[in-house]
Amino acid sequence: MQSQSRNFHFLLHSAHLVEERLRKRLSPLGIQPRQARILDAIGRMGETSQVRLAEEMSVTQASMSTMIVRLVDLGFVTKKIDGDELRNNIVKLTKRGQNLLNQIYALWSETDCEIERLVGAKHAKQLTEITLELRNALGGFTPGESRTE
Repeated sequence: MQSQSRNFHFLLHSAHLVEERLRKRLSPLGIQPRQARILDAIGRMGETSQVRLAEEMSVTQASMSTMIVRLVDLGFVTKKIDGDELRNNIVKLTKRGQNLLNQIYALWSETDCEIERLVGAKHAKQLTEITLELRNALGGFTPGESRTE
């Protein structure tokens, strides 16, 4: 049987391996990569509605609610009921959450440096440019940043 080319598999496998290394780096902080991304989004967006955060992160409101409860329990985020929409919550980083976010950024930088060390500066830059282009072409965006329609 002939094997067919599945080029995207290398991207998926590489992303998985990078995420596992990041998971190990984040482990001493007591958070997971997805939680780190949520803290980053809240940090960029400032005080925001949980509904908007779910939309920006492309997750269901139920999933976001579960993740926010965990982050509140850990003391990284506060949650209050929206005065204008009682079924909505407003979330923001606590001082502890902001301090954690600074640690997350340092670990993300370590990950960028590791990629650069493994494939070289030129290829790391190309990888960034290509994956950004692909993400944007697939409709992805950075939560909290304005999008062009």
